[in-house]
Amino acid sequence: MIYEKAPAKINLALDVLHKREDGYHEVNMIMTTIDLADRIELKSLEQNEIKIVSDNRFVPDDERNLAYKAAFIIKEKLGIQKGVQITIDKQIPVAAGLAGGSSDAAAVLRGLNKIWKLQLTHEQLAEIGSEIGSDVPFCVYSSTACVTGRGEKIHELPAPPPCWIVLAKPSIGVSTRVVYEQLTLEYLNHPDIEGMKQAIQKQDYSGMTAKLGNVLETVTFRLHPEVKTMKERMLKAGADNVLMSGSGPTVFGLTRKDQKAERIYNSLKGFCNEVYVVRMLGQRLPVD
Repeated sequence: MIYEKAPAKINLALDVLHKREDGYHEVNMIMTTIDLADRIELKSLEQNEIKIVSDNRFVPDDERNLAYKAAFIIKEKLGIQKGVQITIDKQIPVAAGLAGGSSDAAAVLRGLNKIWKLQLTHEQLAEIGSEIGSDVPFCVYSSTACVTGRGEKIHELPAPPPCWIVLAKPSIGVSTRVVYEQLTLEYLNHPDIEGMKQAIQKQDYSGMTAKLGNVLETVTFRLHPEVKTMKERMLKAGADNVLMSGSGPTVFGLTRKDQKAERIYNSLKGFCNEVYVVRMLGQRLPVD
């Protein structure tokens, strides 16, 4: 039996360049991980089956679960006739723009690589992960990276300068598919991806906060005004800058001061049930 950490991700910058011939959008993103994580327990089974266990009613226990898909695809690709029980202790909010399901899948890939002694590299596991979902390759590394293509091209960066992250998830669901469908590519205000890279490489916290940007905000804010309201409330509470992660609905604020993080947290708790104060992680997780 082994345990794997499955950290949430946030997008420090998210740009969409064009729609590809395969129907996906070409993206250019800076992503990192935070200290809010699911805990995955993997246990070998004598019988050749995949069993999902979770006490969270929003976590499916069949092939709809990305963790199940990860175990299925690695068994299929490598011809493994072994079983596994995957227990998911869910801490990341579901459907939040934080890649919780993708991170669970990536944790299963890393964990099975260890438990079955497959000796696959990050690159090989990420390639398998790209068949499961667009965020899974990044989550295999769970580091800090510039992510391009449809999410499968990972260019690692140093961990960002340390700071506190306050997360707030409004109690709504956002359809990533609908957000991308309603994106008008000609009129986007593109974030400065290169500037964000340089700020991270120089450990320039002020530069990093200044370069936050997400082209999906305009669509999600139009469809769900409460997400925009949450961002404005967080800024008013004193965050150095605030951004929506992925297609939302979670927004996050940055601060270097723990007292300010606590103040922002307290100011949001009355308006939002799911608020968290966490630290930035951004360092690669091992696969062996």
